[in-house]
Amino acid sequence: MAVLSRRTALFLGLAALIGFQTGDASAQRRPRELHVFTSGGFTAAFEALAKQYERDTGVHIVTEHGPSMGDTPQAIPNRLARHEAADVVILARSGLDKLAEQKVVTPGTTIDLGLSKIAVAVKAGAPTPNITTPDALRSTLLTAKSVAWSDSASGVYIQSAMLDRLGIADQVRPKGRMIPATPVGKIVADGQAEIGFQQLSELKPVKGIRIVGLLPDTLQKVTPFSAGVVAYSPHQAEARALIAYLASPKAHRQIRDSGLEPVVAKVTP
Repeated sequence: MAVLSRRTALFLGLAALIGFQTGDASAQRRPRELHVFTSGGFTAAFEALAKQYERDTGVHIVTEHGPSMGDTPQAIPNRLARHEAADVVILARSGLDKLAEQKVVTPGTTIDLGLSKIAVAVKAGAPTPNITTPDALRSTLLTAKSVAWSDSASGVYIQSAMLDRLGIADQVRPKGRMIPATPVGKIVADGQAEIGFQQLSELKPVKGIRIVGLLPDTLQKVTPFSAGVVAYSPHQAEARALIAYLASPKAHRQIRDSGLEPVVAKVTP
């Protein structure tokens, strides 16, 4: 019941804070700018939704990008540790949960927005490898001269779990690269890796590659991309309103078009 009431409160906040009557006194007190950090998996969806939100509300969205995890300075946890200006964060659920445990995210504001699956890509014009079954994927990886995966949620899974499940970790890790910050698709498009793995939503915008398909179901790892309000944000209510918008049915088309599956959001107590 507590979960339901919080979610209801979020959407009530949305109605109050992003109502379309521009003469409303509360609208005049609304901040004209919100800062959002988003990781690559939700970037394409958020770019479309931010424009729509700006049109509907007049609130300008300043978007910054970074991985959900990792050691690079651009990684969202590292940027928050430096207290860079931020009101909302959107990243892989595992990363968001760590931020919530550290009290970097305001309790009760985390919501799952979209479910992401891992896909495989090769350079445009290259032969299409067979990845339809675990055995086919195993053979493809053993044959490949070079492999790339990200330093975020999908790549961590591939390097630390999937290769072991396929029984080829010792053969593939030495010729594999974990790519920090740069989209894996760009590494493949530039010919620096023969085959690449990343979230489908992160591969779709990259030119110069062919998306072969998703990992086989038995090897697939579904990653929720989720949002939360930054604890040190001076605009708590307004940040909640933006998240409510992203979790509403109005956002489903853009989320689906980006390569993610919209979810019925649940607020963490």
